[in-house]
Amino acid sequence: MSDHPSATLPLTDAHMHFYAQGPAPAGAPFSVPEAKVAGYRMLKQRLGIRRTAVVQSMLYGTDNSVMLSALGELGADAARGIAVTKADATDDLWDELAGQGVIGLRAFMLQDAVLQWSELPRLAERLAERGWQLHLQMNGRHLPEHAALLVSLPCALVIDHVGKFMPPVGLDDAAFRLLAGLVERGRCWLKLSGFYETSTEGGPDYPDVIGLARHLIRLAPERMIWASNWPHPNLRPAPDDALLIDLVAGLAEDDRQRAMIMHENADHLFGFRVERLHQ
Repeated sequence: MSDHPSATLPLTDAHMHFYAQGPAPAGAPFSVPEAKVAGYRMLKQRLGIRRTAVVQSMLYGTDNSVMLSALGELGADAARGIAVTKADATDDLWDELAGQGVIGLRAFMLQDAVLQWSELPRLAERLAERGWQLHLQMNGRHLPEHAALLVSLPCALVIDHVGKFMPPVGLDDAAFRLLAGLVERGRCWLKLSGFYETSTEGGPDYPDVIGLARHLIRLAPERMIWASNWPHPNLRPAPDDALLIDLVAGLAEDDRQRAMIMHENADHLFGFRVERLHQ
C-alpha cells in the first residue's frame, strides 16, 4: 500500500460512501466492513483530500441517516451530500436534506432501483428548479435505450465510473459515442473512478477502462472529476488508493488540466470555493 500519491495537489473526492457498524439491512445485495468518518479522515490526511461528496449507498435505500450523520461530522466547508429519495418526495423533505448539506439525488439504475426511468424527466425538472444535480449509475451498454431521455434532462447530470460499461466497450461502440456526446453537450459531468468494477483486463492499469477515460478527458477536461469510491464496496482486498490517484492524475496533459480534474471541476460542481493553483 502506497503511503502517498506521487501527485502532490489538493484533492476533491467526488464519490465515496459511509457504512454504519453492524449487520447490513435485510436483503442487502452486498456487505462491507465498517466505514466511518474517523477512517475516512485518516485517508484524507494520507492522500491530501480536502473536500468530499458523500454519496448515499444503495445498501440503505432511502434511509439517508448514515450519510447525513457523516455530513454533520465532516462539516459544511468540507462535504456535500448526494441523497436517495423516491420521485414523489416532498419539497419539505428536500428542504430538510438541503439544510444538512445535500445538493442532489442519486439514481442507481442497476438493480433494486428506487427510481424508475419513467420518473426521471419530472424529477429532473424539480432538481433543476432548486439547482440540484442528478448522479446516475447504470450499465453504459444500455445508453442507446435511454440517451434521448438523458439529453432532455434540464438538471446537471453526473455519471458514475466512466459510464460503467459492463463489460468495457471500444471507442467506436455506439453506446460509448452516446456517452461522449452527452459529455460534449455541456451539462454532463463524468466521474473518473471505479475502474476495477468493470475492467476485464484488470489492475493496476485497467487499460480497457482507462482508454475510455483518456478519450473523454480530451473531449471535455472541464467536466471530468476524480473520485475515490472509498471504501470500495464489495471488493477485497481493496485497491491502493494512492496508486489510483496517480493513475487518474497521469491522464492529464499538463498541470492546469490535472488541477481541473483532481479538484477544480468538482469544487465548482459541488459549490465549494474554487482555488486555482495553476493558471
